[in-house]
Amino acid sequence: MKKFLVAIDQGTTSSRVILFDTSGNIKFISQQEFKQYFPKNGWVEHNPNEIWKTTLSSLKKVIQRAKKLNGKILSIGITNQRETTVLWNKKNGKPVYNAIVWQDRRTQDFCKNLKKNDFEKKIRKKTGLFIDPYFSATKIKWILDNVKSSKFLLKSNNLLFGTIDTFLIWKLTDGKHHLTETTNASRTMLFNININKWDDEILNKLKIPKKILPKVKNSADNFGTTNTKVVGNEIPISAVLGDQQAAAVGQACFEKGSIKSTYGTGAFVIMNTGSKKITSKNKLLTTICYTLNGKNTYALEGSIFIAGAGVQWLRDKIKLINNAYETEKIAKSKNNNDQVYVVPAFSGLGAPYWRPDARGLITGLTRDSDWKSLVRAVVESVAYQSFDLFESMKKDGLKPNIIKVDGGMVANNWFSQFLSDIIKLKVIRPNVLETTALGTAMLAGYQIGEFKSLNEIKFKWKKNRVFTPKLNKLLRNNLLQGWRQAIRKTLA
Repeated sequence: MKKFLVAIDQGTTSSRVILFDTSGNIKFISQQEFKQYFPKNGWVEHNPNEIWKTTLSSLKKVIQRAKKLNGKILSIGITNQRETTVLWNKKNGKPVYNAIVWQDRRTQDFCKNLKKNDFEKKIRKKTGLFIDPYFSATKIKWILDNVKSSKFLLKSNNLLFGTIDTFLIWKLTDGKHHLTETTNASRTMLFNININKWDDEILNKLKIPKKILPKVKNSADNFGTTNTKVVGNEIPISAVLGDQQAAAVGQACFEKGSIKSTYGTGAFVIMNTGSKKITSKNKLLTTICYTLNGKNTYALEGSIFIAGAGVQWLRDKIKLINNAYETEKIAKSKNNNDQVYVVPAFSGLGAPYWRPDARGLITGLTRDSDWKSLVRAVVESVAYQSFDLFESMKKDGLKPNIIKVDGGMVANNWFSQFLSDIIKLKVIRPNVLETTALGTAMLAGYQIGEFKSLNEIKFKWKKNRVFTPKLNKLLRNNLLQGWRQAIRKTLA
């Protein structure tokens, strides 16, 4: 009988479940998109029930396919959009409000007030994060303060909080387990990454009761088994990772100094810093990369809020393209960028600026500009934002020479080459672009003993293509100068 590992990859725009063999090859993918809700300017929400239904439906299809392939699913790993926040009724599993998505900016003013009296220094020291609407803490507070049913359920001890991993574990196990793990906990702005515990001082400051928080486990651990009544099969859940940390595992970034960058809805650069927690002086985040057997491996992270989401904007909102694949051909058709720049601050700007109040900007338009100029500028913007992150790393004394990339955008060869040209680094694309799912599936295999070491996982990683910098120095400098001017205008 064939042996399989399953990854539940619950992302910002879709729920995917992927069937892997134990060599890390994809055997089947089931994916369903779900609706994005924008009730007010700067607000971004999901319906948790839609997330659950699309996940469950996709999982059942994968289980059926494994049976058809005469295989056994050994274990499930879960990876997820990280900071997105759900509160629900412990008795019946009904959410008290929509999931508030990581891109949401509604707590911007509260965060501004919270930064007073040097409280951000404490947050930074304890959690590795900055005070920002991006993280879960102020989203929880907003629901507690604004949703009446949450107050009632809190009094009766029937209110639970979770990031999406926690919500899915709770649903998959039919309410038996209320759990998370360190990489997701480290993105809440409530978790002390020095001691791996929820922080009482921060909780008291925000008036968030500890009793609604899940128990925190290792990234590879026992998270219960799927309930037969819910799923149809009993399958152990053996690994959970936030999506970016999962991609680091999928890219075999196990050595100190190794770097990956994922280009999905947003874009996220993670550098493994080993057992040492490094605090950036240039506004990068300190976070947990993974936790095994109670020991943290730390990382530095740069967060770009809008990457593939910019392409979605081109497709869905201003309807310049029909699908993402068109962008490569369109970008190649232009000899240059016509000095058109898009700063896609649709949800504010992340690292290294941390300006939740920033809004998108298009600059450099002339009579010669056309719709193709705008498409190319949106794609280019992701490379420029990556440049800003790598400059921050260099200022921190870290000097990467290669970067492993993944995510939907890097299937675009033009973008991958342009990225290499702008950041002036060798860019390596793997055979399996679904590294987020691969990472959590492989870690689930490690937890159950299918793989004896992380090195065994590393040897399964294979490169597809290498992109090396080719762009003329003068042209590169001119492009970057234009970007810096666009950023200054955005932040003015």
